[in-house]
Amino acid sequence: MTDPSDLPYRPCAGVMLLNREGKVFVGQRLDNVLEAWQMPQGGIDPGEDAQAAATRELWEETGVTADKVSLIAEAPEELYYDLPPEMIGKVWKGKYRGQRQRWFLFRFDGTDSDIRIDTPHPEFRAWRWAEPADLPALIVPFKQQLYRDVLHAFAAHLDLPG
Repeated sequence: MTDPSDLPYRPCAGVMLLNREGKVFVGQRLDNVLEAWQMPQGGIDPGEDAQAAATRELWEETGVTADKVSLIAEAPEELYYDLPPEMIGKVWKGKYRGQRQRWFLFRFDGTDSDIRIDTPHPEFRAWRWAEPADLPALIVPFKQQLYRDVLHAFAAHLDLPG
């Protein structure tokens, strides 16, 4: 078996989508039986710009088009997470140990009716708006630190309890 530390990180883009009330879009993945909720995110294609990947993933996962969002901020550095040992070799055909992610904070300029998770290749079975401070408690445990890092990166733009 390959030593996980020999595997690279999968390049990825993530989106924190903030509505007018300061809440964040989260969805429940179709392929996960846990009560976990996550923000839209996905791989960056070879040669693709990270922000372009973020808006593409947002559209693919939520049906929200680029004209319905405005960029507020980009995280100043890449954020990382490692897969749990039992998932390495099963996820992404065993090619990666985790993800290195570029995160973008977008303001949602549309209405809830613009959100359509019944996309051609659906990833979510349900969605809702969540308080930013609740995000680490909503995500799968191995991504909790990542979500704390995302909150820290965008703290100046969020209404977080002191």
